[in-house]
Amino acid sequence: MADFHFIRPLWLIAIIILVLMLWLLKKLRVKQSGWQQLLPPHLAKVLVQGNTKAKSTSLALPFLIGLLAILAMAGPSWQKLPQPVYQVAQGSVLIMDMSYSMYATDVAPNRLTRARYKAIDLLDSIKDGEVGLIAYAGDAFSISPLTDDSNNIKLLLPSLSPELMPALGSNPLAALALADEMLVNAGHNTGDIYWFTDGIDTIDIQDINQWSREHPYRLNILGVGTKTGAPIKLSNGELMKDDNGAIIVPKLTEQYLKGLAKRGNGNYTTLTHNNKDIERLTSQPLVTDTEKTRESDNTGDQWQEFGPYLLLLVLPMLLVYFRRGALMVTLPFALMLIPQNKAQANVWQDLWKTKDQQGQAHFNKEQYQQAAEQFNDPLWQGSALYKAGEFEQALTAFQKESTADALFNQGNALAKLQRIDEAIEAYSQALQRDPNLVDAQENKAILEQLKQQQENQEQQSGDDQQQQEQQNENQEQSGENQESQSQDQQGQNGENKNSEQQQDQQNPEQQDPSQQGDSSQEDSDQQQEQNEQQQAESDKQDETEQQQAKDAQQAENAEESTDEQSAQAQALAEQLAKETEQKHQQLLNKVTDDPYMLLRNKMQLEYQKRRQDRRNVGVKKKW
Repeated sequence: MADFHFIRPLWLIAIIILVLMLWLLKKLRVKQSGWQQLLPPHLAKVLVQGNTKAKSTSLALPFLIGLLAILAMAGPSWQKLPQPVYQVAQGSVLIMDMSYSMYATDVAPNRLTRARYKAIDLLDSIKDGEVGLIAYAGDAFSISPLTDDSNNIKLLLPSLSPELMPALGSNPLAALALADEMLVNAGHNTGDIYWFTDGIDTIDIQDINQWSREHPYRLNILGVGTKTGAPIKLSNGELMKDDNGAIIVPKLTEQYLKGLAKRGNGNYTTLTHNNKDIERLTSQPLVTDTEKTRESDNTGDQWQEFGPYLLLLVLPMLLVYFRRGALMVTLPFALMLIPQNKAQANVWQDLWKTKDQQGQAHFNKEQYQQAAEQFNDPLWQGSALYKAGEFEQALTAFQKESTADALFNQGNALAKLQRIDEAIEAYSQALQRDPNLVDAQENKAILEQLKQQQENQEQQSGDDQQQQEQQNENQEQSGENQESQSQDQQGQNGENKNSEQQQDQQNPEQQDPSQQGDSSQEDSDQQQEQNEQQQAESDKQDETEQQQAKDAQQAENAEESTDEQSAQAQALAEQLAKETEQKHQQLLNKVTDDPYMLLRNKMQLEYQKRRQDRRNVGVKKKW
């Protein structure tokens, strides 16, 4: 209630009139009493006055009705409602001369400083439409696209200087051509061009006049400097000299500039110490595309009026005068108007607010889920769902529109859903509709870089996994070879033993009878041989068991090695993720917030791209 006020406070004066009328009504009722005709005046004054005390209370209800009606007319309010703002469809471009002659000191402290201040005054005087900013020297560059927020341009003006320009010289025709391109891209067939300069060369006059004949724009020129001129004082304190070593003294070519402004159907004025120069430049009516206005992206404030709610209290009071006891009858009906549950509350709100207004109220209170249910506008509904974390539903809402902002919001929602490729495509479509959408360009570049890093990371992870699988296969194959060799050795020993036993069984039948006498000796030798064979078999079995134990130990070592390699791979993946995060942080730290450096880098890139394509007129000199 801190913002409580009356929209029409003059209506409160009617309270005095109400009190006066009720007092006159009371006095009139006393005079019209029947006793006045029967009693003498000196008796009626005493007797009738005592009987009218009870009647005086009946004026309380009319007073209350009148008071509520007056308060309702005064318009009590304490809540704001966002409303669209409409603006004239007008386009204007401010062109700033950034040649070194703007450092001349014939106006204090120099021409460039005074031109900056005058540019701020001009922006303050342009109340309607959109304004763009162009700076030129040897070539022209767009500093700010057309915008209805002139404060953004004011922030960039202090950063403009001749040192910022990639090319030396003076090429005003390139600036005019760029202004035409800027206005056409923004949909303006006509417009105003405000050109702040200290002069031109004769070689440029014919080209600029030809340009004015071919284009419908109004050319307004502010001449900065004096006819006598002054030396050019550089930032290091030295005076600028030509190739012959003579000090350069640039002069204001006022006659040339007047002729160009006249040819361009505009105004010309020289820089003054007051605001008359800006008033003269903007003295002509606005040049608009049509007589219609268009809705701006900005919103204004409108106070919600609560006066009608007071009239609802007046209605049952008025019924008292139509029928006795009507107040008691209408009181339950009045109580029924008070919302008792959510459904009735929605019906009650629908009587006074639109769905979008109700959604805006919830959105301002950070009740995003309720706001999404109220909004009819798909962009607002998508924004509320995006704030609520419902990115899939937000994407569906944004897809109902095909504007550049809707496509940009689709890209944001897709990025939150980790659908990188689709997000990049959405940003690309948004840039096709609005190439000046800087946020979309930045987000697209970040996602493309993130995608490349993820691909590199997946490729490196795949190589590590493939290498690990190869090592596991080699270890398994080595274990199988060792086990096969052990089994072959056991099988060979068993075959040798069986062949020896068979040979022993066949030997008694094949022995010579003459040798049977020595059978006991032979039996002893055979028994000794058998013992030796058993000992050898026992030794071989021990060797086999040792080999099996060794193979089992190697298998256990291989499993431990595999677990160790898995742990190493996991640690490597964590290290890689940490390094990726550090790279992202380093990229963010590289983002500069210095307007001078941003403008300089931007113009350097543009100049390198088009250096071979554009004919540079008037760039032979350096000032």
